[in-house]
Amino acid sequence: MRYTDWFEIVDPAFKSLILPNVHVDLLYTGGRWLEGPVYVPAARHLLFSDIPNNRVMRYDDVAGTVAAFEAPSNFANGHTLDREGRVISCEHLTRSVTRREHDGSQTVLADRFNGRRLNSPNDVIADSKGNVWFTDPTYGISTPYEGSLADSEVGYRNVYRLNCNGQLDAVVTDLQQPNGLALSRNEQTLFVVDSGVQPARLMAYKLDPEANLQAGRLFSECSHGMYDGLRVDSAGHIWTSAGDGVHCLDHDGRLIGKILIPETVSNVCFGGLGRNRLYVTATRCLYAVYLNVTGL
Repeated sequence: MRYTDWFEIVDPAFKSLILPNVHVDLLYTGGRWLEGPVYVPAARHLLFSDIPNNRVMRYDDVAGTVAAFEAPSNFANGHTLDREGRVISCEHLTRSVTRREHDGSQTVLADRFNGRRLNSPNDVIADSKGNVWFTDPTYGISTPYEGSLADSEVGYRNVYRLNCNGQLDAVVTDLQQPNGLALSRNEQTLFVVDSGVQPARLMAYKLDPEANLQAGRLFSECSHGMYDGLRVDSAGHIWTSAGDGVHCLDHDGRLIGKILIPETVSNVCFGGLGRNRLYVTATRCLYAVYLNVTGL
């Protein structure tokens, strides 16, 4: 395919974010629903979930190979790194958020709220103050295909913040299905996808210095398919999954361009030695493309 076949320029500003003569690399195919990518710089590998197959896969950035990393994985979904480089995971089956310690042991960070089991933690991020933020929709308990069939015990689909002292607070309680989330580069805005409405919405919440949220506002509505996972680059643009590829939004939530992918995209993350390679998990495949911008 030609360079122009991979990108759709909606606004001229998008041209400065992409590189001439690059192409989208197909790194892996054979999943059922790939999700939750996280790049681990210390290991130079990418971890990503194959949720229905109940496994986490590993792409070796040096060898260019993909193999199973953890199976079974408790139907793991989203992943992130904390500031110590430890991998934090959302597990559908155990309905928990866990952290892999440096010695390989696992710590449960959260599995209950007010004494009741969480639904099925979906996506997770960590901020510079040590807080862990995660979404808790019901996708992992609504069908055994991605977890287990069960009733919601908490009765809500919330966004939670776990502070460094272990206190768990429900910080967003009015979304239908909170899904992907990300922080702005100055950590003063929390972006949260609501994939339970049509069209899917990306909401923005201002944070005060104590990380308390103000009322949310609509930042963007998905124009094709559904928003799911997202990341923010070093210039403040949002790169989010959609039905026709990856959408790039500017600081005002306007769509300025697309990376065209031939299947529904679930999530993205920046990685590589220069943090300038965008990894894309789609329905069955893992893709990657070099950009003219770096991830946070």
